[in-house]
Amino acid sequence: MVLYDDIGAGYASGRRTDPRWMTEIASALGTARSVADVGAGTGSYEPRDRTVVALEPSAGMIGQRPPGASPAVRAVAEALPLRDNAVDAVLAVLTVHHWTDWRAGLAELRRVAPLRVVLAYDTRRHTEFWFVREYVPEIAELELGRPSADDIADELGADTVLHLPVPWDFTDGVFPAHWRRPAAYLDPGVRRACSALAQTDPVAVERGISRLRADLETGRWHDRHQDLLGLDSWDAGFRLVVSRR
Repeated sequence: MVLYDDIGAGYASGRRTDPRWMTEIASALGTARSVADVGAGTGSYEPRDRTVVALEPSAGMIGQRPPGASPAVRAVAEALPLRDNAVDAVLAVLTVHHWTDWRAGLAELRRVAPLRVVLAYDTRRHTEFWFVREYVPEIAELELGRPSADDIADELGADTVLHLPVPWDFTDGVFPAHWRRPAAYLDPGVRRACSALAQTDPVAVERGISRLRADLETGRWHDRHQDLLGLDSWDAGFRLVVSRR
């Protein structure tokens, strides 16, 4: 079974485009008129003012794409059904860490477009997130087995790597999105939209959620994280990697 056919149910409701990240992605795409979105999912960060072909292995995710979204083709990153230099740019948003052979997938990105824009994250930074460190440390093993943003940048020979902080009111339910809103993680719907949680032992997740619930009730979480409560944004390790031929 394709991974997101299993864990992607209801993804469209939890993973909504945040306009601040969309602005940065659109800027990185520059003047590219044609874009291949690899690992497109529900199309959260596909530009609407350009020709886009979406490539996604999961039928379940394709089925959640909204009306009017760009046409989608079932395909894996490691074998894109596109000729050499088929498009001006290729976009890959929070997907490389799920690929079976991420280096082969990046080679395909280089093959099909002269401009590559990849949104990835620093896996070690994710392991330092309070939710992992204090409640579900089992997530760390999963994260450290994934390619990190620096690995991806090196493999692509990146020209620029832009830090994308997570605003406190972020609308896209990525795993660390609720860094200042801890009660959100008590919601099963929020947890289902996070692949790191969906791929971790559910017993460990439930145990961590029980501890978090108790710490919120006693005020212990707020006592420990006063430093976060005054921040407008936090660096969760997300990086926009841009590589040009």
